[in-house]
Amino acid sequence: MIARHGVTPLLAAILAAVLVMHFLGVMLSVPAWLLVVVVLLLYRDPDRAIPSRPLSVVSPADGRVISVEHTRDPYLDRASLKISIEMGPFDVYTTRSPVEGKVLEPPARPENKGIPHGVWLKTDEEDDIVVVMNRGRMNNKPRCYVGFGERVGQGRRCGFVHWGGRVDVYLPDYTRPAVAENNRVLGGADVIATLVHE
Repeated sequence: MIARHGVTPLLAAILAAVLVMHFLGVMLSVPAWLLVVVVLLLYRDPDRAIPSRPLSVVSPADGRVISVEHTRDPYLDRASLKISIEMGPFDVYTTRSPVEGKVLEPPARPENKGIPHGVWLKTDEEDDIVVVMNRGRMNNKPRCYVGFGERVGQGRRCGFVHWGGRVDVYLPDYTRPAVAENNRVLGGADVIATLVHE
């Protein structure tokens, strides 16, 4: 499967390869077909098996866990567990919803100016999770596929970060982490934390 933002580049690359092959021959079209393969790799978006575990939080992205820390959530102004995942240049760039819930808009506060826009998810158990897609290596703006008021399923495709970037997840402070720094994770497939309810 290919990410929705990859459809146009892929079609353009295929068209270019076909035209080069038609007018210049098969041998001269090889570089153009190699470009098609590169575009397929960059925009690939494989299906993932979402784990069936109650109160689990799945990884929102492919990549390496670069930090697991208790800190302040700048969006909801609360103590929180923050898990940060760095997407590599060869990882899948699609981001996914870590939980099932409703998309809410974090309150806009003056002190939040200059920090990336986060998406606030509220689960059916009233847990608040904020997912932040930071700009990628080319300083390009992430794409978000979900809107405020929308309900999303766990593991659902919800965004895209060209060339990869960092995804931060702010969880309730009482959440139990299931990963550590330098762990590799797959978006939508690997559990990174468990929400705790007594």
